[in-house]
Amino acid sequence: MSKPTIIQVIKSVLSAAIGVQSGDNRERDFTQGSFATYVIAGIAFTILFVLGLIFLVSNIIG
Repeated sequence: MSKPTIIQVIKSVLSAAIGVQSGDNRERDFTQGSFATYVIAGIAFTILFVLGLIFLVSNIIG
């Protein structure tokens, strides 16, 4: 078995963020994936999400 690709990591992080991660993908992440990879991807997603919200709210408020 090989490590998950960057695309699979991104899909897993996005799926987990909205709560629709499949059991097969979750098991693949826990057995083959690196903890550090998912932590870094999760932090990056969180930062981009917060920055996106700040940008959206600042444009709406004016």
